[in-house]
Amino acid sequence: MDSALLGIPYLGLVVCVVLLVGLLMLGIPAPFAFMGACVFLIYTYGFDPGAQLPVAFHKMKSLTLLSLPFFIMLGGFMTVGGISTRLVEVADALVGRVTGGLGMVAIVSCAIVGAIAGTCSAAVAALGGLIIPEMEKRGYTRGYATGLLAVASVLGQLIPPSVPMILYGFITMTSVTACFLAGVGPGFLTIIIYCIVNYFMVRNNPNIIKSPPMSLKLQVRQVAKATRHAAFAMSMPFILLGGIYGGIFTPTEAAAVALIVAVVIGLFIHRDLKFKDIGKVLVTQSVTTGVVVLMVIFVLILSRIMTMQNIPQDMIRFVSGLTENYYLTLLMVNVFLVLLGMLVDDFTGTLLAAPLLFPLMLHLGVHPVHFAAILGTNLGLGNVTPPMAPILYLAGRVGNVTIDKMIKPALVFMIFGAVPVVLATTFWPDLSLFLPRLFMPELMASGR
Repeated sequence: MDSALLGIPYLGLVVCVVLLVGLLMLGIPAPFAFMGACVFLIYTYGFDPGAQLPVAFHKMKSLTLLSLPFFIMLGGFMTVGGISTRLVEVADALVGRVTGGLGMVAIVSCAIVGAIAGTCSAAVAALGGLIIPEMEKRGYTRGYATGLLAVASVLGQLIPPSVPMILYGFITMTSVTACFLAGVGPGFLTIIIYCIVNYFMVRNNPNIIKSPPMSLKLQVRQVAKATRHAAFAMSMPFILLGGIYGGIFTPTEAAAVALIVAVVIGLFIHRDLKFKDIGKVLVTQSVTTGVVVLMVIFVLILSRIMTMQNIPQDMIRFVSGLTENYYLTLLMVNVFLVLLGMLVDDFTGTLLAAPLLFPLMLHLGVHPVHFAAILGTNLGLGNVTPPMAPILYLAGRVGNVTIDKMIKPALVFMIFGAVPVVLATTFWPDLSLFLPRLFMPELMASGR
C-alpha cells in the first residue's frame, strides 16, 4: 500500500486505528478489537503471522508486567474487605464539616483509593455504592454526586501507584517508579482545583445539610477515632509507596505484599471479607487481568509492525510538515489524546497511545516521564467526556443515574478543573518532573 496516499503517511495505519476504534464502539471486547487491528496490519504489510507471536510472548516475560494482576486483585479485595468504607470515614472526619464537605470527601477518597488500587474504574466501583447514597441523604442531587465521583475518579490513574503508568513504563521502557512520581503533582493540583470548584457550586444550595458545628477539640477527637478505626486500611498506601520509594520493594513486590495485607485485614481484622468471597474476587479480577494481558500482547505486535515499517518516523515528518511550533504540536497531541480517551478506557488508551506517540514526543524533546503525566491527565479527561465517556457511563451504572442528570455538573468540573490541570501538566513540565528529579536525579538525567 502506498504510504503517501492522500498525503497521509501510512494510510494503512490510519485505517487500522479507525478499524480499532470502530470495533470498540460496536461493543467488540477490547482484546478482540486489538486482534482485528493486528490481523489487518499483518496482512496489509505482508508479514508472517507466525513470526509475530513468539516475539510478543518473549517481551511479556517482565517483572514489571507481573505487578498488573497484583494491583487488579488488590482493588477487588480492598472493596470487598471494607477498606474503602474506613478510608471514607477518615476523609469525612477531615473535611466533612466545611461547606461542600461531603463533595470534598468524595474527591479526597478517590485520591486515597487511587493510592491503593491504581485505576479510575476501581475508584468508581469501590466508592460509588458508599459515597453517592450518603451525598443524596445530605441534599446533593444524585446526578451531582455521580458526576463528581466520575470526574474525581481520574485521580486513580494519577496518584501512585497507577496501573496505566505501569503499562506506559512497560511499553516505552521508562522507569515505572519515576512515572508514578510524575502523577503526584498533577494529582494534587486536581484535588485542590476540584475542591474549590465543588465549594463554589454548592455554597448557596439551601438543600445541602451541613454537619452541626463542633469545637476544635471534638474535631480532633473525631479525626483520631476515625484514624484508629481505619489504621490498618491507612497502612496500605504507606506499605505501597513507602516500600517503593524507600527502596525496600520493587513496584511488583510492593503490590504482592499489599495484596496479602489486604486479604489479612479483610479476613481477620475488619472481618468484612469471608473465605467464600475470595474465590469470587479471584475469578472476577482474573477476567480483568486476562483482558489486559491479551491487549498488551496485541499492542506489542502492533508496535513491532509500526517500527519495522518506520511509521513513527513518518508520523514525525508528517506532524513537522504541519507545524514546527513546539506548543502547537503539544496542543495537537492533547486534542488527540482527549479524543482517544472519549472512546476507550484508561488501559486501552494507554496501550494505544504510548507506542504511537512516544517517538514524536522524544523528537519534540519532551521527557518520557513528562509524557507519562501528559498521557495520564489527557486520557483521564477524555474518559469522562461525552459522547463515549467510558468512566462517566460506568459511574452512571454504579449510581443508577442517567447521563442527562450528571452531565452538567461533570462538565463544570471538566472545564474549570480538568482542562486547567491538563494545560498546566503539558506546558509546565516542572509540575510533573519536580519529584522525579528530586528523588531520582541520576535516572532523570539519563532521559529515562
